[in-house]
Formats: sequence, structure tokens, C-alpha cells
Amino acid sequence: MEYKPSNQIHPAMQFLIFIGIFIIILIIGNLIGAGIVLALYGLKTLMALASLNVSVPNFIPAIWIMQLIGTTFPIFAAPIFFAFIIVRDTDEYIKPSFNFPWVLLLMVLAIMFISNPVIEFLSNLNQKMVLPHFLKWMRDSEDNAQKLTEAMLQMKTIWDLIIDVLLIGLLTAIVEEFMFRGCLQTIFISWTENTHAAVWITAILFSAFHMEFFGFLPRLMLGVLFGYFVAWSGSVWTGVWAHFINNGTAVIGTYLFQHKLIKINPDDQHLFSYAGYIISLLIILFLLFIYRSVAFNNQKIQES
Repeated sequence: MEYKPSNQIHPAMQFLIFIGIFIIILIIGNLIGAGIVLALYGLKTLMALASLNVSVPNFIPAIWIMQLIGTTFPIFAAPIFFAFIIVRDTDEYIKPSFNFPWVLLLMVLAIMFISNPVIEFLSNLNQKMVLPHFLKWMRDSEDNAQKLTEAMLQMKTIWDLIIDVLLIGLLTAIVEEFMFRGCLQTIFISWTENTHAAVWITAILFSAFHMEFFGFLPRLMLGVLFGYFVAWSGSVWTGVWAHFINNGTAVIGTYLFQHKLIKINPDDQHLFSYAGYIISLLIILFLLFIYRSVAFNNQKIQES
């Protein structure tokens, strides 16, 4: 077949192609991961992953193998393959440029920390939602995911902390931003011809992808922030930085709490008042306005 440039492939077809590529790589990654676990630790450990029997020896290294090869690698490989091979436009579909004002990174840092009260409010609101009985499996799925997260976040030494910050904090931020704010958000901007619609659609998919109903709203909010950071700066690295701040601080907070270096449980969702929620939202909106102005002024300077 004759190759068609990206601008000749309809965005809807781009989306379907991307989903197809991701599913294929995901299946291959999980098969390879399962094969490695079987070869290293045997069938008993592989079956323990399915039943979430964390007491089985080698469960932790096995789940890390499945996570990295069966999930993280496909999330990274799909956008790279799509950008390099299908549309052949890595600048547009990955946005790897560092050509943005570095002050934006400081603003991202401020927004991420100031957003904690709003994230808490959305989380509490989400927890109050009642699922119908036939969707009880979603709660069970989240409980299982929580077990896996707790197992992977057992950090006995400072080296365990560093590894988790790099893998859960940095690596996860990079691969998910390449996929969502890189490829998918770009596809939806082209499809809808509206940046706001693309940011919100991508954020919805980003939150739904994690398969956690009771964390849907706060993750949606995070996805919206990441989306605007990237859309306005033109660089995926602003989204990666924000994503890393969110994940990395959660890992560090968990480590400090586990070792009784802090008294506040990172999972506690009742730290702020309603006044704090409102103030947080107002400051976020103000900083986003400043962020957008700085980013757009930089673009005008580059174009002139």
C-alpha cells in the first residue's frame, strides 16, 4: 500500500489504528511477561498473580515483571511506533521539544501542590457515589488493584524508595504522557478542531484507562491539568513533570509514613476544609491563566 502522510489519514482512523497497535503490543507484552515469570519462578507464582496471593514467595518481583513488560512497555511502545511508523511525525505526536520557558516548570510545580485540596474534594465526592449492584465487580477490581499497589509500595530501605520513585514516579509519567498527551490528545485536537474538547476527552480516557471508578474524578482533574500544560507549552515534558510530581510525592509520602517519619497518612482524604477547596480552585485558575499567557507569548516571540 502506498504510504499516506498523517494529514491524509482521518483522525478517527488514526485513533482506531492507535488502539489496534496498543492492544496488539499489550497482548504480546503480557505473554512475554508471563513467560518470564513462569521461567524464573514457576507456575505457582504465575497463578498467585492471578489470585493476588501476595504471600507466595517471589510475588513482588513477579508483579514488577508483569507491570513493566506487560503494561509499562506497551504504553511506551505504542505511541513511539505510531509516531515513527504510522504518521511519521514525532514532533507533533510525541512533542519531545524542550523549547519552552523554563518558568513554566516552576508554575507546574506550584499548581500541582496547590491542587491537593481540589483533588481531595473530588476524591471524597467520588467515594460517596453508589454503584448499582450489577457493577459491584468494579469495587472488587479496585480493591484488588489496591492490594497490588500496597505490595509494590512496600519500601524497607532508601534504595527501595529510589527505585519506586524512578519506576512509579518517573517512568510511569513518561510512558503515560507519551501515550495520552502525546498521541491521543494530538489526534483529538485534529479530530475535534478544539483544544478544550481534546484535553477533556483525553483526560476522560486517561482516567477510565486506570479502571478505578472511585478514583475517576480526581484522576480526571489531573488529566485535564496535564493536558493544558502540554497543549499550551507545546511540549510533552511539562505534562511529564506534572505527572512525576503527583506520583513521586505519593511514593515519598508513603515511604515517610511507613517509617513513621510523618504522622499524616498520604491516603487520608480529610485534611482540608471547604474554604481550602475554594481557595485552591481560585489559585489554580489564576496560575493557569498566567501559565497560558507565558506560553503563548513565547510562541509569538518564536514566530516573529
